[in-house]
Amino acid sequence: MRPGTALALICALVFSPQLECATTCQKSHRDGRAEGRCPVELTPAAPSLQPGDMYSECVALRVWIRADDFCKAAKIEILSPYKETIWPTLKKRRHKNKCLNERHPGENRIWCYTQQIQQSNTSFSWWELVYDCVKAEAGSVVSVSYNTTSSGCTDSYTVPDPVPEFDLSVNRSSKSITVTVELGEKVHTRWCYRRNAEACMDGSASPQLTIDPSQSRLAVLNIPYMLPCVCIQVYYTFRDACRDNKCPLQKEGLTDIEDVWRSSEVTLYESAVKWSSVCPASGMNISALLCWKQREHLCIPVVASTLEKMEDGPNLKFNTSTVDKHPKMCVQFSLQGSHNISCPFQADMTSWEVHIGSGRQRVFVYLTSFAPATFSIQLCVVNKMGCEAIGPVHTIRMERKTAETRMNVPPHYLVQRPCVQVWQSDPALKGRRILCPDYAHNRCGMYAMAALILVVFIALLGIFLHHLTRSGAAGWLWIQKPVLLVFSSEQSAHVSAACALASFLQGELNATVHMALWAQSSQKQTGARTGVADLGPLPWLYGQWENIRKAQGKVLIIWSPEAKTTYEKWEERETLDKNERKKEDDGKNQDVEEDYKLNGKRLAKCKKAKAAGKEECVRLCDDEDWYQQTEPSSVIAPIFAGALALLQGSLQQCRGQEVAIVYFQGLGHSRDVPKALRGVPRYCLPQDFSGLIQELGGMRRGTTSGRLKVLCWPRLLSKVQSIWLAQQLALRLQTLLPQTQGKKTQGLSVTS
Repeated sequence: MRPGTALALICALVFSPQLECATTCQKSHRDGRAEGRCPVELTPAAPSLQPGDMYSECVALRVWIRADDFCKAAKIEILSPYKETIWPTLKKRRHKNKCLNERHPGENRIWCYTQQIQQSNTSFSWWELVYDCVKAEAGSVVSVSYNTTSSGCTDSYTVPDPVPEFDLSVNRSSKSITVTVELGEKVHTRWCYRRNAEACMDGSASPQLTIDPSQSRLAVLNIPYMLPCVCIQVYYTFRDACRDNKCPLQKEGLTDIEDVWRSSEVTLYESAVKWSSVCPASGMNISALLCWKQREHLCIPVVASTLEKMEDGPNLKFNTSTVDKHPKMCVQFSLQGSHNISCPFQADMTSWEVHIGSGRQRVFVYLTSFAPATFSIQLCVVNKMGCEAIGPVHTIRMERKTAETRMNVPPHYLVQRPCVQVWQSDPALKGRRILCPDYAHNRCGMYAMAALILVVFIALLGIFLHHLTRSGAAGWLWIQKPVLLVFSSEQSAHVSAACALASFLQGELNATVHMALWAQSSQKQTGARTGVADLGPLPWLYGQWENIRKAQGKVLIIWSPEAKTTYEKWEERETLDKNERKKEDDGKNQDVEEDYKLNGKRLAKCKKAKAAGKEECVRLCDDEDWYQQTEPSSVIAPIFAGALALLQGSLQQCRGQEVAIVYFQGLGHSRDVPKALRGVPRYCLPQDFSGLIQELGGMRRGTTSGRLKVLCWPRLLSKVQSIWLAQQLALRLQTLLPQTQGKKTQGLSVTS
């Protein structure tokens, strides 16, 4: 009997006076039941439950009694869930109170009152007795019988245990199951693992979720292991509610073997290991064999070491009574091609030890046994299937002592790098210990010698390349054709950088470099009358330009931000001078005036002005003879102006390949070059130094007629030297660039 049933019985006995008036008996105006049918009817009423209550129903009892049955000792018995007898009695009304029924322990006498009893129609009258509530819990049976001296019948009603309707949706990628319920009362849901047909264990990590369909009909359950035994329970919120289980993964089978291993547990016993999982192991075809743990993530399977399997309810047991219980002897469980390794044995479970040493084509095996036994030793080669045996088997008998065995390794076996497998053969134990010599240790000397030879070779190669690149004119690269450098700014940083470039070309590449500043100083030392001071800036420039052109050399104009301003002013004056020349009568000196720029042009105009009598130019000619000065300001400006005029003429005659524009990183930019001169080759130093060498006609030594031999080795050395020279130029320029460009200077790099 349920506790709720006992409670209902106690309430019926203790509080029955309060429920008397719930039982009524009155005359019925129509037949309640058809002839031949049991006059008892049980009708359940909708339950009204409070939180925490058990599910129960209040079943109403209705009995139709013939008038003549009152004379036949009519009796109504409630047989279950508790016992109670009701005696309906016909009686003439004497009081206004209808509830004057007599009650005795275990039985009730119900009076059916009438105003006047008419004997003529007594057998044709019906009375209806209504017993409002027979309280019964879910799953219980309400049984009522009606008996007279001439007839009797029984009717029963089983109280249902309701379960909610729901649907499931599985998402394997997120390891979750979505529960959808129908509209109605609140329900609880959770997941569990079905261990057998009767029990579904609640997952310890499964929270009980409550779904209120009036708010949301959905709930998402996160499942840690997506296994076939995962089931979903949905049940009402009242106490001891019936739970409906659905297992959506049962028909799909195993799809993620890793979840099986993650949910499993291995327990070691004296002569067996037990494998258990949250799902019954009997439904999984799991096998176990021994393997030797060589290192982390490498366990070598042992040949013929499959363990005997025994079922232990929902778990599996594997016999280990004859296993070599070494800490590195592990058990490899297998399922559908997937493996899981467990090493349950402890160090104090073994009775013998072994270790090896290696020599020249020889392996030493050292055995120690604490009990008499026979051991077998054999070479083997490790592969995916295990350690494949090679060579003969060596046997040694131990009598509680330490022994040493030597095994010769044939030379053709050394290529396979064999290992040694040792096992106890008498009394026989399952499992073989696999020990591999350190072959790399024996070759350390050879590796050290090879490394030493490599270091010496690299050192000699470095010394050779360093000597080659440091040799300057004796190096692999040199420039055969002359070079003319033209400055464009009087800034000290610009002049220093340009001089460094000139010195670099002449010192490292053996180039013939002409420069106005060098021409001023050289004439003082040699006494020659061909310097700038002797000839004047413009005549000197014209002569050098013509010589460079004849020798097929190259003119390098060192550009700067000041050069852009000078060019723009020169361009404006050139336009004005053309207008003036159209008004003048004589055009004898027209070619000379077009060549002069800035101060150099003014000098030519002064000569013409003296003949024409122009006062402005006369005053200019009377000033100090600026082009005779030895300071840079007296040389750089007129020579640059003349170079612009010559460059313009070369471009008009399609001879622009004679000139190249160079600017230094940190002292100029490509946008400083006017658009009219964008067709002239330009280089940013030091990063474009290799390209500049090619522009200047740099060639490798050993070539003839300027035609390079197609040889990889000389080309490689030339490339290496050009890169090294560019790095050296960058180092020199670091000390010359202005402090305001310090950050850019530190970042100078060379690209080959």
